[in-house]
Amino acid sequence: MADDESTHATITAIAGIKVGHVTDTRARTGCTVILCEQGAIAGVDVRGSAPGTRETDAIRPGCLVLSAHAILLTGGSAFGLDAAGGVMQFLEARNIGFPVGPVQVPIVPAAVIFDLGVGDPKVRPDHAAGLQACVNATRAPVAMGRVGAGTGATVGKLPGFTPSPGGLGSALMAIEDTGAMVGAIVVVNAAGDVIDPTSGQVVVGAKDPVTGKFVGLAEHLKVPGSFGNTTIGAVVTNAKLTVAEATKVAQMAHDGLARTIRPIHTMFDGDTIFTLATGRAQATVHAVGVLAAEVMARAVLKAVAPQP
Repeated sequence: MADDESTHATITAIAGIKVGHVTDTRARTGCTVILCEQGAIAGVDVRGSAPGTRETDAIRPGCLVLSAHAILLTGGSAFGLDAAGGVMQFLEARNIGFPVGPVQVPIVPAAVIFDLGVGDPKVRPDHAAGLQACVNATRAPVAMGRVGAGTGATVGKLPGFTPSPGGLGSALMAIEDTGAMVGAIVVVNAAGDVIDPTSGQVVVGAKDPVTGKFVGLAEHLKVPGSFGNTTIGAVVTNAKLTVAEATKVAQMAHDGLARTIRPIHTMFDGDTIFTLATGRAQATVHAVGVLAAEVMARAVLKAVAPQP
């Protein structure tokens, strides 16, 4: 297992995957769509206790639907789920979806972050934003940082202290000698600090408003208890997986969040990870899941890193 050595080390290096952003820097919100127009086996795992989601039940094991055609990651809290309608419009116009009688119904699972407290709370991603994100979608390397759904993201939300900017990140790794790739995309809007798992040091997080130094939530046993959090993302692979296996990969990918965000999965978070598997390569669910945790951790660090 190794890093993808190309300069294109984001999820759009996987055939059939496009990513598009809509970014509103004034209102400090936006949305990001992951398009897989040919369909991909989907899974999901929700571990935060305050999620804002759409179509998560439809893609669980044992349900009728096996594939998704896009994943929407969006700001705007529950209001932002409106953007999924624009994604559906884009796909329906191209006759993409699950066949139901005379129509094709696009399957567009979605998850939201709460960013209403950092910009204009009356401006949220809407139907038009979802449609535009699809129009903007390309196979170019994913733009990272404070873009798309990560525009209004913040990290380290301890009452009385100053949070740091969050953002959106993506990473990619390859399973050697198989042709299989595993990538992640994540929007980091966490209550907790982001930690470098190698050194254990705080990368970004809650700051003392006087000194500007990181407080270190975990080290000081200061537990965030405020609303306005949630880390959401997706694992994308070209491996062939079943729905149950895709769900398992989403579960394993949450370990990447646990390695890099402390605390995580609190009562005030809505942490949600999706999986998309395009089925063009062979790899075991074990191998994909192990890499899923690693690329998710790397994507978290990229999300909050200074952008060139």
